[in-house]
Amino acid sequence: MNNIKQDFTIKDLENISGIKAHTIRIWEKRYNLLEPQRTNTNIRYYSHKNLQKLLNVVLLTKNNFKISKIAKMSDEEIYQNSRDVAFKEGLNDEAINSFKLSMLQFDKILFNETYNRLLEVKTFKEIFKEIFIPFLNYIGLLWQTDTVLPAHEHFISNLISQKIHINTENLEQKNLSSEKTYVLFLPENEIHELGLLYLNFELVNKGYNTIYLGQNLPLNNLNIFFNHEMKLCFVTSLTVQPYDDKVEEYFKELETILSGTKHEFVAIGRKTELVKHNTYNFNVSFFNTVTDVLNDI
Repeated sequence: MNNIKQDFTIKDLENISGIKAHTIRIWEKRYNLLEPQRTNTNIRYYSHKNLQKLLNVVLLTKNNFKISKIAKMSDEEIYQNSRDVAFKEGLNDEAINSFKLSMLQFDKILFNETYNRLLEVKTFKEIFKEIFIPFLNYIGLLWQTDTVLPAHEHFISNLISQKIHINTENLEQKNLSSEKTYVLFLPENEIHELGLLYLNFELVNKGYNTIYLGQNLPLNNLNIFFNHEMKLCFVTSLTVQPYDDKVEEYFKELETILSGTKHEFVAIGRKTELVKHNTYNFNVSFFNTVTDVLNDI
């Protein structure tokens, strides 16, 4: 298929690799490390092969290889040495680099090969916390600098969500606690659900019963649960929605719905800072991150 982003500027390489453009230029000039093409106006642009080589070079330099020594290696030697280092020292770094390439090239096979290799030495929880979370934070930075498109973010997010769903389904085969049921959902027009999906996995892993409602839920739908005798804890995550000037209104509506009930409510995300100091007539707790919630349970 024709990838949406086939060529990269030197600024893209800087954002993706973490190596300053000035340093990349020095490596080109002094060591002939990369061979960029040039536009008619003499602006450098780089291929996926250039990007992959640079990421492997960065991995080696982080593991005490001198750039002068790397420059004398063939492309195949750089590739093999980076893989050797990855398995011995820098598996996390190498995996994140592979996930970057998978995202930029829409390469599902590379994503799954990298993930399966990680599973040989790590649990799913370790992969998510040590690799997926830093990787997702990094994607956020790339998105802000226009290095990646929403299509890239959606592609990789869907692949990660599939892994969360699979691991959650495997856990749900065991007996779960009836002490409390967690009902997880996102506000209307909110689509960033990886954090909530992972929280659902962790809750199931701890033995709790969960009802996962997913994206874009109108608040009046919560009423359907009030006829049950279950002890409920509603959980939502606010990343983009509601907009900042609507957050207070959102919690006022929640207060109208939950006031007089014994159910709990947990709100996660930076937007909670806008309302967490208000007084509400229902049992609500505010947390900045999913990790904070898990530490409290």
